Amino acid sequence: MNDNKEFKPYIPAEKITPEFTATSIIMGMILAVVFGAANAYLGLRVGMTVSASIPAAVISMGVIRVIMKKNSILESNMVQTIGSAGESLAAGAIFTMPALFLWAEEGLCDMPGLVEITLIALCGGVLGVLFMVPLRNALIVKEHATLLYPEGTACAEVLLAGEEGGSNAATVFSGMGLAAVFKFVVDGLKVVPADVAAAIKSFKGEIGMEVYPALVGVGYIVGPQIASYMFVGSLVGWLVIIPLICLFGPDTIMYPGTDTIANLYAAGGASAIWTNYVKYIGAGAIATGGIISLIKSLPLIVTTFRDSMKSMKGSKSTSTLRTEQDLPMSVILIGIVAMVFIIWFVPAIPVNFLGALLIVVFGFFFATVSSRMVGLIGSSNNPVSGMAIATLLISTFVIKASGNTGIDGMTAAIAIGSVICVVAAIAGDTSQDLKTGYLLGATPKKQQIGELLGVLVSGLAIGGVLYLLNAAWGYGTAEIPAPQAGLMKMIVEGIMGGDLPWGLVFIGVFLALGLEILRVPVMPFAIGLYLPIYLNASIMIGGVVRLFMDRRKNVDQKTKDAQVTDGTLYCAGMIAGEGIVGIILAIFAVFGISMDISGAAYFGNIGGIVLMVLIILSLLKFSLWKKRKA
Repeated sequence: MNDNKEFKPYIPAEKITPEFTATSIIMGMILAVVFGAANAYLGLRVGMTVSASIPAAVISMGVIRVIMKKNSILESNMVQTIGSAGESLAAGAIFTMPALFLWAEEGLCDMPGLVEITLIALCGGVLGVLFMVPLRNALIVKEHATLLYPEGTACAEVLLAGEEGGSNAATVFSGMGLAAVFKFVVDGLKVVPADVAAAIKSFKGEIGMEVYPALVGVGYIVGPQIASYMFVGSLVGWLVIIPLICLFGPDTIMYPGTDTIANLYAAGGASAIWTNYVKYIGAGAIATGGIISLIKSLPLIVTTFRDSMKSMKGSKSTSTLRTEQDLPMSVILIGIVAMVFIIWFVPAIPVNFLGALLIVVFGFFFATVSSRMVGLIGSSNNPVSGMAIATLLISTFVIKASGNTGIDGMTAAIAIGSVICVVAAIAGDTSQDLKTGYLLGATPKKQQIGELLGVLVSGLAIGGVLYLLNAAWGYGTAEIPAPQAGLMKMIVEGIMGGDLPWGLVFIGVFLALGLEILRVPVMPFAIGLYLPIYLNASIMIGGVVRLFMDRRKNVDQKTKDAQVTDGTLYCAGMIAGEGIVGIILAIFAVFGISMDISGAAYFGNIGGIVLMVLIILSLLKFSLWKKRKA
């Protein structure tokens, strides 16, 4: 089925309107850095990122339409095209590269250089865009009727409904501002405690929450179902497994712990048991969940790749229409060859010819798969983590078989995994953006250049962000646990012969298999098991607010949808606002600047609970109780 010949975009091909302007480029690059840094901070805290396309589109509409008094939908589209690249590149980078910092902290290798991180991110980002460009005519145009690209279509609808751009942009900015205040009160002034915890001493369990607006925002955006699976994973870890370990083995010294379980609990409470044991069970479950998602997607992946290759044959557009112009194939091929040579020859990147070859093969395959799969099932369901795990498994085995063992082989495997992770994330994002542009009547070539600009500016920024956060708090700490990178590190070490507590890992493996048999989504449960309960309890609170919004009776569907969307925009603003303040506080920490007035000791848990109530009320204020024009 193909009805693209009848399709007419919002802006006709023969009409020329402002698009790739100084305004759109500057705004897009700023948002790429802001959302990239904010999502990097969020991902290193909770192991997931959120899409920046719609918030970027809304902000650009608010500025371009309301402040600058311009009616230019294609400029707003260009802003979100450039801006969303930052979030996708950050997602690919933070899931893998902090592993290099963790090995450096252990004294196994030197600290990764800023040039190394930047080049890995840039090469992955540029390859992700270039691999996708030849697929645009096949996937976006020829299969317009069958590949819906949910996020890209939703972003186009938001831009088309731009009459409310000023109001919606105010909602995003309000979320950014209030979250910045909340975050500064908790982590800057330390007026209230970051954690509200209740330990059950006789039972050896623990429950609590972290008082952060971004966590509530994540829960609201992912929805009650995903939030509840994550929370149940934490409940199993902190109120089942930890009490069982303490009950059956108080006098046992069990690897990787170095003291008896009773002494570990006495010194660090339930958190010490979680750090030494439960985290490895969660890692086994996450790795299994990623592989399961990939296996379940294999038939789709194979047909996707086959159909994409078939579609590319004879799909080259020779039209001179503005809306059908892509980057020339010569530019694409030169760019791909240049990236591969940089990966292979630049000493800062620890990858040899074999590694560069693996990147080309896996990169093109997963970029093709990612581009098509996000069209079918959406970006949020795209198994990027499964692709990254599969790449790491295969590349680590290949590197080990070639005789490159030890830390050199491990850093090479992480570098390869990092590039592929960024490639898959950027290819999916580029596809969604090009779908938005196709619906609106944007010029594909200009969008593709915009994607490359977004990759460039966010790639230059991500190295500094990773260095800054590591210098301020260090990866693997309570502030930035870097859960996905810790998992990737564990996988590589395990294959290379590191001393992993395999018994604990396999408990997680078989727990994940059991959940899959019961048809319980493995990944959100496993992430909940792998992360502290405090994080997931706050995410659950956001999910409950969303449940309340969705389940209300006696409200017409149009009003309910508008209120839910306002809540989503406010939460996206909260995530960005907290991320920005997190980066600022990291700068303060590096320079030894402290504004701690130690009020937490006076307010205690009550202060944390009151602040959480205020966060929830602010979310309701800008969604449920938002005043609307008649």
